[in-house]
Amino acid sequence: MDSPSTTGGTPNHLIHEKSPYLLQHAYNPVDWYPWGEEAFQKARREDKPILVSIGYSTCHWCHVMERESFSNPEIAAVMNRYLVSMKVDREERPDIDQVYITAVSAMTGSAGWPLNVFLTPGGKPFFGGTYFPPDSRGGQPGFSQLVERIGKAWQDPETREKILANAKQVTGALSAYVSGAEGVSELKAEWLYNGFKSFQSSFDQKYGGFGGAPKFPKPLSISFLFRYYARFRNQAGRKADGERALEMALSTLRSMAKGGIYDQMGGGFHRYSTDDRWHIPHFEKMLYDNGLLVLNYLDAFQITRDHFFSNVARETLEYVLREMTSPEGGFFSAQDADSLPQELAEKVSDTGHGEKKEGAYYVWGADEIKGILGARDNEIFAYYCGIKPGGNAESDPFGELKGKNTLFIAHSLKEVAGKFGIPESEVQRIVTEGKAKLFKARCGRPLPHLDDKVITSWNGLMISAFARAHQVLGTEEYLDAATRAASFVKKNLYDAGRGALYRRWRNGERGIRGVADDYAFLAQGLLDLYEASFDPQWLKWAVRLSEEAMKRFYDEEKGGFFLTEAGQDPLVPLRMKMGEDNVIPVAGTVMAMNLLRLLQLKDRNDFRSAAEKTLKSFGTYMDKIPESVSGMLSTLDFALGKPLQVVIAGPRHAPLTQAMLKVVHSRFIPDKIVVVTGNANIHRRLVELAPFLKPMKQIEGKPTAYVCIGHACRLPTNSREELAGLLDKEN
Repeated sequence: MDSPSTTGGTPNHLIHEKSPYLLQHAYNPVDWYPWGEEAFQKARREDKPILVSIGYSTCHWCHVMERESFSNPEIAAVMNRYLVSMKVDREERPDIDQVYITAVSAMTGSAGWPLNVFLTPGGKPFFGGTYFPPDSRGGQPGFSQLVERIGKAWQDPETREKILANAKQVTGALSAYVSGAEGVSELKAEWLYNGFKSFQSSFDQKYGGFGGAPKFPKPLSISFLFRYYARFRNQAGRKADGERALEMALSTLRSMAKGGIYDQMGGGFHRYSTDDRWHIPHFEKMLYDNGLLVLNYLDAFQITRDHFFSNVARETLEYVLREMTSPEGGFFSAQDADSLPQELAEKVSDTGHGEKKEGAYYVWGADEIKGILGARDNEIFAYYCGIKPGGNAESDPFGELKGKNTLFIAHSLKEVAGKFGIPESEVQRIVTEGKAKLFKARCGRPLPHLDDKVITSWNGLMISAFARAHQVLGTEEYLDAATRAASFVKKNLYDAGRGALYRRWRNGERGIRGVADDYAFLAQGLLDLYEASFDPQWLKWAVRLSEEAMKRFYDEEKGGFFLTEAGQDPLVPLRMKMGEDNVIPVAGTVMAMNLLRLLQLKDRNDFRSAAEKTLKSFGTYMDKIPESVSGMLSTLDFALGKPLQVVIAGPRHAPLTQAMLKVVHSRFIPDKIVVVTGNANIHRRLVELAPFLKPMKQIEGKPTAYVCIGHACRLPTNSREELAGLLDKEN
């Protein structure tokens, strides 16, 4: 556990929390409370407004505000005089975060983290914003002045009436938002085309990606574009659109992997790029980004067979195994952007005091690199990675990286070979050895803070990544990692008797009731894990979680899935049901896809109805603002397609079974489910879940493939060549 940023003195009410973010504030002079009834009672008793300050432990600007304002005794005294203050970890409590970030967005037009929102003692928001400086600057009020102004306004009866009226108006607007857009009566294939055109209009022709700086990875959009390509690649009149979708997706993935947003030495992606060419990242690394992006790069490899893409997937997964995996098998949440610069490491105490800097762990001085690599190799390596004597961070918007270099692929192997008159193989050797030497040197630097809590939903995403990587790349270590993580979650975050998930595990303790994301993303991971391992326990658990999600979160009236159960936390003023995707898909998107996948195994009217109704509840979004729901567009594509059921009757480890699976997974077929019947016992257990599998047996004692659409199967075959032909014909 990282030490709180300020030690000594009397801790506040956060000291017994498990969240690393809350513990970072446990020794602030602010009288922080965790979210709960105690703080609300204090606000009502003392008749004070409430400050809810929301962030997460790897948030750069959260650190800045903690250092500038919340560690400042004078500012803390003002806060303690006028407010009751609560800290919330948005990663632990997305339900609280979604309510108040939506409120601040409605009030100001934008929002982010740190999120600071002011409430009445009854919990209704009336004012909010993100980062506030300690003193007034650039037209923005200083935080202490803002707090004092709000506190005195609350004490004035006339002004208080205005505050209460504003709170009522904001809450009314939130309630209207939660009710969502009107559903539609039918699903339309034209929405897929609208989505394609929307992404085409915002595509950056020069650098890839969509829109300008700051530029975020959009893994859900990439997934949709790959699906769009697959749908139209063989259709006359639409083939050009499909190829254009593929071009946009591949161009973006190449540019990202060559840029500074990708850790060129250690693997894995940083959160976003501060410029439009993917060069200068915001250096934090999030588990969910890397899980979703691995899926993109695996898809790209299946389509192109270009090992550039598979290498990025492998390096990212190796990073997760090395730095983001607990000894018990669960996946940690994030790594910070900030760390202590090497030159300060020996000047601070072992308690970690000293000002951390954005990107300090990842950036380099040119002379530092030259000293490690030697003059000749350095010249070649520097040209390849764009290293400059005075630093290459010209596009850093905050000037924090002045004089430093962020490594990126500035020139191809061929270009470097041509410039220096040496073979490409020699360039590759120098680059590979150079990266290894720099990585070893980097490992001696002070590490960024690791948020070591295990979040169920994010683990579901990474289970999918490792399971799919095993399918596509055949690496057993990846299947082992996915299996260990699923077993960890089942042991530590699941109450089998109630069918209930917990959201967070840390330091041997589970806590916080699961939200819809946890059930949806984990069920998706389990479906992918089944199709990698063919162990029926994962399929059975995915069905159970889907049933529980239907019971706990499904909106019977309008379709879609609420984030929380009814009455899950009475202190949260609204029960949110999100419509638009962010980097992570909303629960309704993933649950609808899960239900459609399960329908390929067993026809269940409740699953069919919920999937269709959820899709229709997103219809207005898909029609009017398709770029905001790219995940649901992918689900719509599945619903409008003709998914394949590929069943191999035979033992999983039989050589012919493995050869047939290799045929299946070498092709990009997004709308498929894969089943291996295994031995007699496994076959019997599978038939309980999927009755249509009952007659599927081996022929002539050999593993036998059945390719079906809607459970109507083509003639079975023992030949991998015939299987390939069937798949290509149907795809």
